[in-house]
Amino acid sequence: MTTQNSAQMNNNASSLLWSLQIDQQGKTAPGAHENVLSQPLQTGYSWVHLQSDTPDAWDTMKSLGLSDAICDSLSALETRPRTLQIGGGILIYLRGINLNPDADPEDMVSLRIWFNEHTVISARRKNRQLLSVQDAKALLDNNEGPISSSNLILLLIAKIASRISEVVDALDDELTEFEAEGGIDNSARFQLSLVRRKAAAVRRYLAPQRDALDNLYRMPGVFNQNQAYELRDLADRMTRYVEDLDLAKERAMVLQDELRNRIAEQQGMRMYVLSLVTAIFLPLSFLTGVFGMNVSGLPGTEDPEAFQYLVTGMVIVSILMLAGMMWKKWL
Repeated sequence: MTTQNSAQMNNNASSLLWSLQIDQQGKTAPGAHENVLSQPLQTGYSWVHLQSDTPDAWDTMKSLGLSDAICDSLSALETRPRTLQIGGGILIYLRGINLNPDADPEDMVSLRIWFNEHTVISARRKNRQLLSVQDAKALLDNNEGPISSSNLILLLIAKIASRISEVVDALDDELTEFEAEGGIDNSARFQLSLVRRKAAAVRRYLAPQRDALDNLYRMPGVFNQNQAYELRDLADRMTRYVEDLDLAKERAMVLQDELRNRIAEQQGMRMYVLSLVTAIFLPLSFLTGVFGMNVSGLPGTEDPEAFQYLVTGMVIVSILMLAGMMWKKWL
């Protein structure tokens, strides 16, 4: 099919993002999307990528030869990572890091995939592109893509894992920077809370994604031995990312506790200093209160040197209070 016909096909079916045919050498050419299940390729496989929330999405999926159950699964609103066998193929829900403009990385994007030996059908929602999928397509456009549908699935999982690794490493570097600074100030409290929130949000989907890959690994007849080893390694990577995120949450909690302890220590020191100042001036305030009473009979009211005696006595009392505090090692 020519490029012009392919563009016309995309205009007629707005839900169709691309439809590719990949031969056994990894070379790619645009392909028709109609009846890819009823008329599978003799060699190689097809990859159809859809947007599942357009008005014509259901019709496009039905034109692929998919059953209603598969169409419902590919267009589901809410998904959590899982793997199951359905309609003579395997359905897998994956989650990838959201690196779209003005998006939070922890707002992970769902990728829905149904595949068998000759067909891969993937779907995502509007404005929920995954750079991992774009990376895989770039390899296919350069005729360097996988030579089988199962290899394409492994490539997509590997690309998703690589993007997740970048976020996990960034969280680890951020916490390491906090730990290296030592003197964490109050402004770091918000940043540490943000790190904990990111780690919790990403982990929310990574744990079931690890289980989904384990289930995919255990399904018989899907992957050959080498592919199974690669999938096992990808599942182990997901497990490591989950453990790294758990560790990041614990490190953030420790840093927050240390920050709270430092704040409490600073506040305690300030209160301690105020208490010492109060203890020194309390007897002086008593003396000034007594001799400041406007009543007759106070000693020294007629003596012109009485003020000097009072001030001298107050200084002596202050010195004795300071000496006593130093002797008690309060200062």
